[in-house]
Amino acid sequence: MVPGRTASIACVHLAPWPLTLLAKQHPGLPVAVLGETIRRVVAATPEAMTAGVHLGMSEVAALSRCPELHAQVITGPTARAAWAEVLELLYARYSDRVHSSTPGVAFLQTRAPAARDLAAALHAPVGLAASTQVAHLAALRARPGEVREVPAGEEEQAFLRLSPVEHLQVLGLTPAHVEHLQYLGLRGLADVWKWSAAQREAFFGVTVGGQLNRFLRGERTTAVPRYVPDQVIEGSRSTDPPLREPSHVEAVLAELVPGLFAELRGRTCAYLTIHADTPGGRLSASRRLKWPLDAAGLQRVTGLAFGDTDALALGVERLTVQLSGLAQPSRLVGLWAGLAELEVTQTVLDRYPDALVRVEWLDPFAYTADLQYRWVDWLTGEVRPTAMTPRRGWTPPTLVKARERNVERILAFFEGQHP
Repeated sequence: MVPGRTASIACVHLAPWPLTLLAKQHPGLPVAVLGETIRRVVAATPEAMTAGVHLGMSEVAALSRCPELHAQVITGPTARAAWAEVLELLYARYSDRVHSSTPGVAFLQTRAPAARDLAAALHAPVGLAASTQVAHLAALRARPGEVREVPAGEEEQAFLRLSPVEHLQVLGLTPAHVEHLQYLGLRGLADVWKWSAAQREAFFGVTVGGQLNRFLRGERTTAVPRYVPDQVIEGSRSTDPPLREPSHVEAVLAELVPGLFAELRGRTCAYLTIHADTPGGRLSASRRLKWPLDAAGLQRVTGLAFGDTDALALGVERLTVQLSGLAQPSRLVGLWAGLAELEVTQTVLDRYPDALVRVEWLDPFAYTADLQYRWVDWLTGEVRPTAMTPRRGWTPPTLVKARERNVERILAFFEGQHP
């Protein structure tokens, strides 16, 4: 790990996922997830826990403690299908490198501005670091809707030493290990760090102890694999004899691409991938698509992606074109929607922190411009008076000002002056 390297791996923490899914469906209510086989509480929101609901409690007992409680069974297939939709969303809008081994926890390669947009969109805690393990620990200590960024180097070491024992399951520890550490009075990773490598392997076992030792030595996962999308529009054509001329490839693509574009039915797609099967094997290339895109533009991008494969010299026996990252087109909500995701924006803000402002709407139907909107700082959201700030319109006088004005008029009358 190189000190000072820019954090690029984000961890989205929505676990336990069934509880998060149920809370999203019933906002503002105390909710609890029941087991599929035995209808007992397996997870509950803090509001439900405050009302007296505990894990392992039966549904009848939970409702008696909290009559407003919404208790429901979330089946495994339902939770997995909903989580797959979240992963497709991350893949289509934020990064082509998304990975998740546990529903409710996802890793993706992205930058800080996009991570902040993601945390606000999902109202989820997001951790940002140079490795998946540190990003996961940061997400556990972030608040919903916010990003906890941990730069590499000395700041990362200080952050890790403050990690509580309850979060060490991210590093491979089991609940039994965490319970034993708490019984010994250890409060965080800093206490375990003081042990020798042999002591850690003797206490946690060779497998878990070795994994923890490698993490403390700096051996961490610093890359996220490419995401394999579930929703893919695909078309292919076999050729006999193999294609060796550019004009022949253009003819095949002219026949293949319009059908794929029609199958989109108005949806957007984030990536185009082309596979060329040759006698020597399969060659592939991918390109990120920009929207809006018509059939002619899609065919042109497909041709450019095929040129990236360099498969024509070997002879192409089969061409396969895939469109992935499918999503419904979103509505433009600002003048520069998505500007925070541009790398140039971060460069400008690093050099000139006060360069950018954005509009905060107060009342679009107000009669004066100063009551309709105001300009705020791009990062902090504080009010920033600029040359574009509307002039302040007339404001109705307060009772104190009205009383002072009346007193001045009375004094002016007795002094023989005109009010």
